[in-house]
Amino acid sequence: MSTTLSTTHLTSMQGKEKIMKPGMQRSIFRWIHIILAIPIAGYIYSPFDKIPQYAPATRYVFVPMIVLTGLWMWKGHVVRRLIWKRLA
Repeated sequence: MSTTLSTTHLTSMQGKEKIMKPGMQRSIFRWIHIILAIPIAGYIYSPFDKIPQYAPATRYVFVPMIVLTGLWMWKGHVVRRLIWKRLA
């Protein structure tokens, strides 16, 4: 009888348990966004002769990551809703 209860309990818990709370997720994305902005500020305010050293990393790593984290913080709820509709 205990196996029936535990199976019922597991079945009722499926889909309800979240891995991370939305507030914590926003906080993590916000800090990633802020930390990735630091090299871009260095790129903007660095001496003109050092800009070519920073250009590839800034263009191909930092700016796309900032754009993705910004979009996720802004419209992430829409993306999650679309993903859940496709999975369900």
